[in-house]
Amino acid sequence: MIKITLPSGDIKEFDEKLNIFQVAKSISNSLAKKAVAGRVDGNLVEMSHVIDRDASVEIITPETEEGVEIIRHSTAHLMAQAVINLFPETKVAIGPAIENGFYYDFDPKEQFTEENLEEIEKEMKRLVKEDIKIERLEMSREDAIKHFEDLGEEYKVEIITDIAQGEMLSFYKQGEFMDLCRGPHVPSTKYLKSFKLKSVAGAYWRGDSSKKMLQRIYGFAFADDKALKAHLKFLEEAEKRDHRKLGKELDLFFMSDYGPGFPFFQPKGMAIRNVLIDLWKKEHVKAGYEEIMTPIMLNKELWETSGHWFNYRENMYTSEIDKTEFAIKPMNCPGGVLSFKQGLHSYKDLPIRAGELGTVHRHEFSGALHGLMRVRSFTQDDAHIFMTPEQIEDEIIGVIELIDKFYSGLFGFEYHIELSTKPEKAIGSDDIWEKAESALEGAMKRLGKEYKINPGDGAFYGPKLDFKIKDAIGRTWQCGTIQLDFNLPERFDINYIGEDGEKHRPVMIHRVVYGSIERFIGILIEHYAGAFPTWLAPTQVKLLTLNDEVLPYAKEIEAKLVDMGIRTGIDARAEKIGYKIREANGKYKIPVQLIIGKSEVENGEVNVRRFGSKDQETMKLEDFMTMISEEAKIKFDK
Repeated sequence: MIKITLPSGDIKEFDEKLNIFQVAKSISNSLAKKAVAGRVDGNLVEMSHVIDRDASVEIITPETEEGVEIIRHSTAHLMAQAVINLFPETKVAIGPAIENGFYYDFDPKEQFTEENLEEIEKEMKRLVKEDIKIERLEMSREDAIKHFEDLGEEYKVEIITDIAQGEMLSFYKQGEFMDLCRGPHVPSTKYLKSFKLKSVAGAYWRGDSSKKMLQRIYGFAFADDKALKAHLKFLEEAEKRDHRKLGKELDLFFMSDYGPGFPFFQPKGMAIRNVLIDLWKKEHVKAGYEEIMTPIMLNKELWETSGHWFNYRENMYTSEIDKTEFAIKPMNCPGGVLSFKQGLHSYKDLPIRAGELGTVHRHEFSGALHGLMRVRSFTQDDAHIFMTPEQIEDEIIGVIELIDKFYSGLFGFEYHIELSTKPEKAIGSDDIWEKAESALEGAMKRLGKEYKINPGDGAFYGPKLDFKIKDAIGRTWQCGTIQLDFNLPERFDINYIGEDGEKHRPVMIHRVVYGSIERFIGILIEHYAGAFPTWLAPTQVKLLTLNDEVLPYAKEIEAKLVDMGIRTGIDARAEKIGYKIREANGKYKIPVQLIIGKSEVENGEVNVRRFGSKDQETMKLEDFMTMISEEAKIKFDK
């Protein structure tokens, strides 16, 4: 008798061994038809897995995250099978499931083209209709190496050679195609109906630029066509919001081949940037911060002391001055520590909150660069807080509340928080890390904030809280962070004089609100789709003249608006008013447009039109001034 315990707690009894499919069928036929895998005593297994003892069993369906991931991984194998069928001389590398889909790396005889993707997708659909059974096999390491050597599959041979001897390896076979994989996979190809190939790109074998460049085919895969269509629609919307496209159209910023990864901001982009910076400075003064500025280039010795030289060297730009090696700062923190170290501090002085809008430089591979989202030079809205151990939780709470004021109160972002713990590459003892992680958790619990653990993703010098915001179309972006650091104060031997008259070691917080100002602007461009709220728009009001006769009145209005601090301009070109409206409204997405004609001049009025609306409203100039003055104010909801 075999007893199967289900997640509900119900127990089913069977006279003989059985597989996952049979367990699912004993619950319901419909469950058996849609199930893609099972979990036996916590381990994922394929539907054909045989149970020969008492066990806890869960049926995995496409409605679950695991079910969708299994579908995506199986679809990667389906694509590889299709590629080999169409291009038999192609060698295969690896093909994992990723967010929203999958990819597979190939070494083809001739480079794949976008047209080839259509052929491959068509072949995949044919294989789905064939309902090919997917079987799990096991082979010894030695037999597997021989098998793939006979096929000329050098990449598989290399992967298997790296695996420890004596292990039995699992493979999944569908038709003539077989691949090394821990699985599980769906029972047959008929389960893989909702996919779309996306693109083909270059990828170095094993991510090593010294090795051969392979071709990586990306695809999307979902549990059903409805989810796939929704995602394709989402991508369409995301493409419309692409900050690189809008940045060019709105004349906010540009990138140049003379400085790859180093953005150039145009006057309109600088207007947005300056609004964000001015607001940051004002709110930080209110929150008890003082602003500092530290050098952009510092001696190698400093970076050795901080640990960056040994943990971050590959991302740093260096130069030699007077036969001494210097590094352009990739982070602001060591300079902030030196600033603190300039003088004696009493416990009565703490906490010291030092803010810095510091420009940093980090070497990124050219393939990783992406508009403002991934650059080589950016400004961090850093602050470093130096405090006593007793002040830790209160200071963390203060930072969380400040970040919340910006995210929820100003921009209306939803966000969640992740606690990232000690990474593999870290400095400091386990005791220090445990103490730091406990302090972050304690602050979150006092605030009643929900958070999730992100194991092993902390900074190399301490654990952190990462704030991940959700934009208008549901994408998640990591921006703000709070990093607790017991290590740099130790490394730099910084102290304060305690109540007992003795030297004590302060604790340090690293934190940002925007993160990277450049990246945050990129996120805002995409969040608002270029149609910024009035308080943030680079041009808040545009005056559109019907003819040259009304230009003096338009200039008079412009002068008054500029005097009020409203960002404005006049379109006095000899163009039809309809064209001017379309350009101001459709192209430049200006929040408020004032149409100025003879009637407006004679009556001291303005004709008001708003972005996205065809309605017009005539107002007395004084009333408009009062209205726009209020509308342009920066308002926090909390």
